[in-house]
Amino acid sequence: MTDETGAAAAEAAQDAIIDEFAFFGDWTERYQYLIDLGRKLAPFPDDWKTETNKVHGCQSQVWLVASGNAACLGFAASSDSSIVTGLIALLLRVYSGRSAEAILATEPRFVDSIGLAKHLSPTRSNGLAAMLQTIKQYARATYAG
Repeated sequence: MTDETGAAAAEAAQDAIIDEFAFFGDWTERYQYLIDLGRKLAPFPDDWKTETNKVHGCQSQVWLVASGNAACLGFAASSDSSIVTGLIALLLRVYSGRSAEAILATEPRFVDSIGLAKHLSPTRSNGLAAMLQTIKQYARATYAG
């Protein structure tokens, strides 16, 4: 396992997210930053927006596609909500390009550390949990350990 696909890289990504959000003084700025992060995601092809790729449990429409294998899983995702797309961008920074083992070992501590848990509506919190659960399901499906 290389450093880039391991749990240490996922933890470093979380540390970077925590540091970035600490820079902003209030939640208006943090929400704007989330929206900006979402806008920077790679384009998500319309033909991937299928029922098969839909993440259930989200109030917004969310689609997530996995690729790769246990050594390195990649994820692409999109939403019809700009804030949810920003949440996707954070999840992809932490989990995409990691091994299945690292994905399963990494808890999303950045969610509490940056205050997301307190500042998301219950439906958005449920959606974030559903997206995370979907990512971990893909990792479990490929992981033989």
